Amino acid sequence: MQIVSTHKATDFDALASVIAATLVYPGAVAVLPRLVNPNVRAFLSIHKDLFPTLTPAEVNLAAVTALVVVDTNRWSRLDGLAPLAQRRDVAITLWDHHADEGDIQAGWRCVERTGASITLLVDEIRRLGKDLSPIQATLFLIGLYEDTGNLSFPATTPADARAAAFLLEQKADLNILGTFLRPAYGEKQKNVLFEMLRSACRQRINGFQVSIARVKVDGHVDGLAVVVQMYREILNVDAAFGIFHTADGQRCMVIGRSQVDDLPVDGLMRSLGGGGHPRAGSAMLKGVNPKTVEKMLRDLLAGNRQTSVQVGDLMSFPVFSVTSDTPMTAVAGILRRKGCTGLPVVDSGEIQGVISRRDFRKVRKAQQLKAPVKAFMNTQVITITPEQSPLQAARVMVKHDIGRLPVVDLDQGKLIGIVTRSDVMMYFYDLLPA
Repeated sequence: MQIVSTHKATDFDALASVIAATLVYPGAVAVLPRLVNPNVRAFLSIHKDLFPTLTPAEVNLAAVTALVVVDTNRWSRLDGLAPLAQRRDVAITLWDHHADEGDIQAGWRCVERTGASITLLVDEIRRLGKDLSPIQATLFLIGLYEDTGNLSFPATTPADARAAAFLLEQKADLNILGTFLRPAYGEKQKNVLFEMLRSACRQRINGFQVSIARVKVDGHVDGLAVVVQMYREILNVDAAFGIFHTADGQRCMVIGRSQVDDLPVDGLMRSLGGGGHPRAGSAMLKGVNPKTVEKMLRDLLAGNRQTSVQVGDLMSFPVFSVTSDTPMTAVAGILRRKGCTGLPVVDSGEIQGVISRRDFRKVRKAQQLKAPVKAFMNTQVITITPEQSPLQAARVMVKHDIGRLPVVDLDQGKLIGIVTRSDVMMYFYDLLPA
């Protein structure tokens, strides 16, 4: 079974890319996250017979042999497909237009800077000589126009324009585009904008005119991205950020909009666990005080390294390690003296494995304690790089049920530090609600 999937909070570019991929890979099944944008949900409710999709819960992951990922490059942004990351028998293909490096290791990938992900797949459809139905062309053009602002955003490329021309030649219906791309703006949105403007203030941070507004919202409110864009335009600032939180403080949505290339919103949102594009991005945080989120955002804008903490800032170094020929008896003594539960095994600066107290369960005879550590160590080492975030480290630890991560410099392939579960949790304690 081959499946195609995309990121949570699926927008039209993601949906279009999923459907287009099923044309590029005949027989592949479209799998959409449970959470999709409201306008996408409205489109699918009308056209569900033309664009059949499954939810992750409806897929037998054990039967999946191939996965095509579109419009994202991170496992955390997929819904319910994380078990596939551990399977070496699943062929992974990636189509994405985001410039940042993700953690999905694909056997084949197409990653290019375009205004929309659908542009890459439309180009492949043209190369394959496939014709589109008018409704397929319309959906693809909706996705293209949504992500490029009708070809007006600065990230738009000539390839996007060529793809739009091809889709119009394939009878894409511009009338339908207007129906589903018209942003939601009603009484709820007006009230939110009023609250933002009532306490609005401009400030200069790191040379940019910025405004940040915190607003409590009741339940789900569509179109908050439109509200933030209007807020930025009314205040005429370089960038604006809305922090929308529920009354119980359980959820906090951060949405940012920028009009200057030197203030990329996507990088800021990635530091908060989200993502996006240079001029638009968002992040969802749970159980975090909105005031703390605002402080984090201000510090990020100011370039404060205490907020934009990386694993390299938390790790311990130099790392105490043992060589692969160290006898198990010596390792047992080191673990007792150091009071630790495990050690990396390193030869000439390169990590060979990890030995932990658990591995001593493999020792059946006293004579085996004289054997070198390489006979019992775990060679399937999960590592992390110094520029990754504490949030990414925490996710890896939870996912693999491990308490420490060796930090490796990818350029040199050398072990440079180690970060533990305690290191990460001490960092997150400061983010708990007051």
